[in-house]
Amino acid sequence: MVTRVTSDTLVRNIIILLDFVLLFLVVCLFSMYGGYLFVRPHVFWTASALAMIFAEIGFSTVVHLHYQSFDRVLRRVTLLSLVFGVALFFFCGVSKLTIGNIVSYKAIAWVVALMYVVLVLARLVEHLFIKSARSKGRNSRYLTFVGDAHSIKSMLPVLNLNSTSGLKLCGYFSSEEDAEISASMPYLGNYEQMKARLEVDERISDDIYCGLPATEKDMINALICHSMAQSTRFYYLPDFLENFGHYLAPQLVGDQIVFTNFSGPLMDPSNRLLKRSFDILVSGVICLFILPLVPIIALIIKIQSPGPIFFKQLRTGLNGEDFYCYKFRSMHVNKDADKIQATKDDPRKFAFGNFMRKSNIDELPQFLNVLKGDMSIVGPRPHMLAHTEEYRHKIEEYMLRHYVRPGITGWAQVTGFRGETKELWQMEGRVKRDIWYIQNWSFFLDLRIIYKTAMQVFHRDENAW
Repeated sequence: MVTRVTSDTLVRNIIILLDFVLLFLVVCLFSMYGGYLFVRPHVFWTASALAMIFAEIGFSTVVHLHYQSFDRVLRRVTLLSLVFGVALFFFCGVSKLTIGNIVSYKAIAWVVALMYVVLVLARLVEHLFIKSARSKGRNSRYLTFVGDAHSIKSMLPVLNLNSTSGLKLCGYFSSEEDAEISASMPYLGNYEQMKARLEVDERISDDIYCGLPATEKDMINALICHSMAQSTRFYYLPDFLENFGHYLAPQLVGDQIVFTNFSGPLMDPSNRLLKRSFDILVSGVICLFILPLVPIIALIIKIQSPGPIFFKQLRTGLNGEDFYCYKFRSMHVNKDADKIQATKDDPRKFAFGNFMRKSNIDELPQFLNVLKGDMSIVGPRPHMLAHTEEYRHKIEEYMLRHYVRPGITGWAQVTGFRGETKELWQMEGRVKRDIWYIQNWSFFLDLRIIYKTAMQVFHRDENAW
């Protein structure tokens, strides 16, 4: 089984080597057909190689790992390309100062952009190739579970146990056999039988998942010692977390593992940087485009309804802090604006305001909130302070949605939970989807939500009031 473990490293090294081959091809083709002349090609080659080495050290591929989603693979490629680009600009800049002109910065930008596209396509091909190989039994890891039926059942859905994941189930040790678990993997025996196998120094599997209670420290220590002796991976599923009645997620603080009431991809600083950079770039461009439209929209609003052009309202944002959310005013000035949600036939709306709400035009000023840092393009919709105060006492997980910046649009809004919430189950559904979004965030999920929101402009949402 040692070959199965080391094959992951072999695959990784092959992919890294292929990255350098692709870099060579991209630079070669670009120099031949890109219309740019490399004054000192050997210097540019050296700068490119050094930049790629620098990027690979920190962000080499994870496509070879068995526990990674393709979203994570693409995020890794994006970070690899960003670091490669920054490093290449730096090395070429230093070379220009010391050696002289090599190539224009515009040409460097084109090389970085082409390299990103090529790497994404390469990862897709590599991902498909690895899945195909694993479906034929190659590059596999074998798993064994130890613990009661409940701990094993809680872990099985988390693992990606399809035919192309390369994860194979050896079986499970438990105090007694469970028919439901035995339907997916064999029962290997009770704990006494497991001890007997450990005593003869027999390798059980590549990975061991242990869900024994902490009181069984002798047995847990025996499994840990066995794993170290056999170079297997040991994973402990702490049973005590269930005693609290809430889910607690592990998190690394320094060198210490602690358990927190909430965790997600946006807790990672690199993911937050990627999301914030995208917000600033896109919002800046959109603000420039909508600037000429503001006088036209303002004139129509003034004609149909006296009062200010913009409507600002205090709403709950990141970490529960209040901020002013901006919109084009779509209702007549009224005293209930901070208390009552808009309804389908709300008499407070004027004609153009009704159109703006259905087409999302009224939300455009919120891109200013995004630039300020109060909001994100995608995230849980910010609620009025009155609703935050009401629902935080009715829905236990309500305030978890404020662990990230609120959004102009969100997963709840594109999956049918937009508009008025007349009944509690509607707000519960919205909160459930907001939390799912935070826990499953990816850059490509944001793009998907933006696309679905854009489609609502052409296909009217029945809940858009």
